[in-house]
Amino acid sequence: MPATENQPRPCPVAGVSMRDLLASCAAAEAVSRPPRAPEQVPARPAPRSAEEHRRAA
Repeated sequence: MPATENQPRPCPVAGVSMRDLLASCAAAEAVSRPPRAPEQVPARPAPRSAEEHRRAA
């Protein structure tokens, strides 16, 4: 058996740049995740009425 037959052959990825391959992997990962829940914004207290302001003073 000649020595050239025992050498591993490179994977055939002709025509695809590494940048495009990595970009497609990143895009696939991004769309495979569920959407994030919206952030909870703390509710502001209701504005005080004029009467409450008078009592607090």
